[in-house]
Amino acid sequence: MSKHVFLTGPPGVGKTTLIQKVTQALKSSGIPIDGFYTEEVREGGRRTGFDVVTLSGKRGPLSRVSSESSTSRREYRVGQYVVDLVSFEQLVLPMLRNVNHGSDAEKKICVIDEIGKMELFSQAFIQAVRQTLTGSGTVVLGTIPIPKGKPLDLVEEIRSRKDVKVFSVSKENRNSILQDILAAVESCRK
Repeated sequence: MSKHVFLTGPPGVGKTTLIQKVTQALKSSGIPIDGFYTEEVREGGRRTGFDVVTLSGKRGPLSRVSSESSTSRREYRVGQYVVDLVSFEQLVLPMLRNVNHGSDAEKKICVIDEIGKMELFSQAFIQAVRQTLTGSGTVVLGTIPIPKGKPLDLVEEIRSRKDVKVFSVSKENRNSILQDILAAVESCRK
């Protein structure tokens, strides 16, 4: 019996877009939902970083292209991006704690897009995600990257959990898979 739903697939395939569509549909049926997604930041046609956007409308930087090569303070980097851990944790952790302390009368949905390399620099985030997955009152609707390079512990843990249903999103199925995802989330709430 699945308790959580995750989407996986290559970068740019449309995982976040699907998450946003599912979120809109659930919201319009009056289902309590909170969480965050990650959005590209573009300047002059090129990607300069990512923002975290919470479903309650708060926004803050997750990462930015690093301009200078010398790094003075302890930096968390993924490729050309420097991760703003403080900003990420300030936005995401209170929301996750809040989701975990709700009433169990009605199962809430918590959107976590994404559990990827940048987000996993945060030990507190890893802990909060694990708590949310083991808690009884929350259905997680999340995204995880496809395996590439060194496995990410939490990602592999989620992928192999018995209570997680994973949808693989591709260019071929991304326009037809929405109803299946919605149905899976709905059945997790039962």
